[in-house]
Amino acid sequence: MPLALLALALGAFGIGTTEFVIVGLLPEVARDLSVSIPGAGMLVTGYALGVVVGAPLMTAAGTRLPRKTMLMALMGVFIVGNLICALAPDYTVLMTGRLVAALCHGAFFGIGSVVAANLVPPHRKASAVALMFMGLTIANVLGVPLGTLLGQEFGWRSTFWAVSALGVAGMAGIAALVPRQGRDEGAGLRGELAVFRLPQVWLALTMTTLGFAGVFASFTYLAPMMTELAGFSAGSVSWLLVLFGAGLTVGNILGGRAADRALMPTLHWVLGSLAVVLVVFVFTSRSQVPAAVTIAVFGAVGFATVPALQMRVMQQAHGAPALAAAANIAAFNLGNALGASLSGSALDRGLGYTAPNWIGAALAVAGLAVALLSSALDQRSPLRRTARRPEPAPAN
Repeated sequence: MPLALLALALGAFGIGTTEFVIVGLLPEVARDLSVSIPGAGMLVTGYALGVVVGAPLMTAAGTRLPRKTMLMALMGVFIVGNLICALAPDYTVLMTGRLVAALCHGAFFGIGSVVAANLVPPHRKASAVALMFMGLTIANVLGVPLGTLLGQEFGWRSTFWAVSALGVAGMAGIAALVPRQGRDEGAGLRGELAVFRLPQVWLALTMTTLGFAGVFASFTYLAPMMTELAGFSAGSVSWLLVLFGAGLTVGNILGGRAADRALMPTLHWVLGSLAVVLVVFVFTSRSQVPAAVTIAVFGAVGFATVPALQMRVMQQAHGAPALAAAANIAAFNLGNALGASLSGSALDRGLGYTAPNWIGAALAVAGLAVALLSSALDQRSPLRRTARRPEPAPAN
């Protein structure tokens, strides 16, 4: 694989770390800035909303720029946002910094996916996208725990200084290693927006939203599920999250390879498998060893969907994929919010800690149904069935 993919993965690592590390630092932030824990928790929600809004806006703003230039500009926005967080004297400024940092998230992964796919031969595009997203999985396994430890030892601002340094390293890597790529013929804002007239693009975005809603319906409440049902201590939850993260890493690699061989069959299998695993989790969540094994499998199956889902929307928006790919990142975040919200409502109604798994399974089945519908439309339309994948753009 080209070294440029490592530069993209490094940028993804920094972005993934800053997104989730605040979760581990909520007590320190709340105490230092004199806000409640729920108030500090809004920093997570604020970031997610920034991703949803920023993904299409930032991508649209950069449609006339070379992709390498846009990626470097996005890393610049990321650095500025985290510097604002590191220097924030109060909660309002910290929230502002979080929102600024979030603006680059969706556009970076969307444009980065297109760049990654264009760096390799057609039969390795999904694997290339998976390698870029590997930075995000490693952020969950290493970046977030280490960033939390750093913030607890030296103050939460130290974590944002460190993440800012990661942003500088990512920008330098992109500048040095990523080749310049032009825009696809017919691109530009009008060309990018035109792909949203295609039903298959909307079906792909719907698959992403429902599939990842299934993942986060269960994952959001993994900690209380394991302490209340399986009997793990609170201190063991961190190790269970590492186990989940290891599963993510394996699933990301295998999902990319499978998607390169057969994209839609891969989506059918992983979404169906996700539903099955979550149903199994209903029963294994009450025993420690089976629960731990299921968590690893859950992580692998859950993240095996990512490269396939990202490639599907890029495939269907082949004429101008950047904005559609960024919108798909927003769809991932919408799925996160949808799954967490539905499971939270179920818990508020007293349905118990197995309810998130049932809800996640139902959402995964809904995602599978959309995938099957999309495949059926492919079969009916020879033009769509033979739609080409994104071709490498000529270098400037």
